[in-house]
Amino acid sequence: MIFEHGLPPDTLSRRRFLLGSALAAAAAAAGAGGLSGCAAGGGGGGSSSSSAAKSKSNPFGVDSSAPLEMVIFDGGFGSDYAKHFETLYSKEFPDAKLSMTATQQITGVLQPRFNAGNPPDLVDDSGAQQIKLDVLYGNGQLADLGPLLDAPSVDDPNTKVRDTLMPGTVAAGTYGNSMYDLQYVYTAFGLWYSKSLFAKHGWTVPTTWDDWIKQAAEIKAAGIAPFAFQGKYPYYMLVPIMDLAAKHGGVETLVAVDNLEPNAWKSDPVKQAVEAIYEIVARNYYLPGTQGMTHIQSQTAWNNGRAAWIPCGSWLENEQLKATPAGFDMAFAPMPSLSGDKLPQTAIRAGANEPFIVPAKARNVPGGMEMMRLMLSKAGSVAFAQVAHSLTVVKNAVGPNVQLLPGTRSANAAVQTSGASTFYWYYPSWYAQLETDLENATGELMAGRMKPADWMNACQAAADKTAKDSSIKKFKRSASLI
Repeated sequence: MIFEHGLPPDTLSRRRFLLGSALAAAAAAAGAGGLSGCAAGGGGGGSSSSSAAKSKSNPFGVDSSAPLEMVIFDGGFGSDYAKHFETLYSKEFPDAKLSMTATQQITGVLQPRFNAGNPPDLVDDSGAQQIKLDVLYGNGQLADLGPLLDAPSVDDPNTKVRDTLMPGTVAAGTYGNSMYDLQYVYTAFGLWYSKSLFAKHGWTVPTTWDDWIKQAAEIKAAGIAPFAFQGKYPYYMLVPIMDLAAKHGGVETLVAVDNLEPNAWKSDPVKQAVEAIYEIVARNYYLPGTQGMTHIQSQTAWNNGRAAWIPCGSWLENEQLKATPAGFDMAFAPMPSLSGDKLPQTAIRAGANEPFIVPAKARNVPGGMEMMRLMLSKAGSVAFAQVAHSLTVVKNAVGPNVQLLPGTRSANAAVQTSGASTFYWYYPSWYAQLETDLENATGELMAGRMKPADWMNACQAAADKTAKDSSIKKFKRSASLI
């Protein structure tokens, strides 16, 4: 599964407690070379992290003259925002020499450096070439970010950083008993459309699935495909299926699926959800050829008015910035309701994504953490929102005076409206092989080669296989939406 937009699969559901056999497997894999080789313990230096006296204004004891190096994934969010972070850092430490590398080849650039024990001081570890976080953690390559959480925030010295974060952020980066990666971007998931296209045709946003299907017939009659999806990467369509299921079944469904309970994938909420989505296939309401398209190809076709709706996370607007025509007026909508839903129609999946790490063997660990503290300031969050056109995990950081693009603005409004009804799935990050099996089945479903009942059987079989595999560490979510 490849996520070239900057949000790899395991960033979409991030509460992790990766322990025991999972880490043993990761460590074993590390010895086998390949991608896992990134996490090898590595020799050489790099552990001589520089530091100075700690104070309330310098809580990590940053050496003001120590250089700081960042490597940023140049994906859906671009990398220009990092220049603003450098500016914030330079104001505090003007004598520090800063350097930043933007790349999509995270593994290619950093694997040799992790192996040699001289990684950079801060990494945006994302994209298709992401170095797997569980492997890095399992090999002791990640700095414990607990001190960051307990440090005073830049904006209010009497408030800890942890108290400035959106709910779920700490848990999203937690391994064992502490946080080891900072999921910096707050992402909402739903359906996207062009307000101007809808206004041109007099279409309104449906709030029920029945109305959505009825409108799809109108859209098709107008010569436009009702729906496009990123067929080459089935994860994208697994999201709307499971979000329909979550809204229909509520907490009980979230708990049953995430906790690998027997027959969870054969429950009525999952059945209702997959049968609803399959209507798109059965009624031929999709963009011709979308099953074989990449995310960029399908999203660009949607930008060009060839389709009315597309599912995605809130990175979409920035990812499609150059492909979006003037006046497109991108907008976000929650998944429509199925009859009898337990959650309101306005409920959405949303949470922390996009992992930033401080390597444990970086030469300037205090500097890396201080850069994160600056990123989590209001100034850092506003800079990111304005340059990367996405929201961060900092609560109330973006005020009404901050100009946002229309898609980002509508996604932000949806997050606020969803409020306590916001939910999250954890199985994708807890059970990587299960997620792969589910995506494979979803690809077959959306290609019309598998019917909903067969999809449910395949998903249940994958979940059962995971539940019975004693080598896989099992996790339990609590009876809550987040």
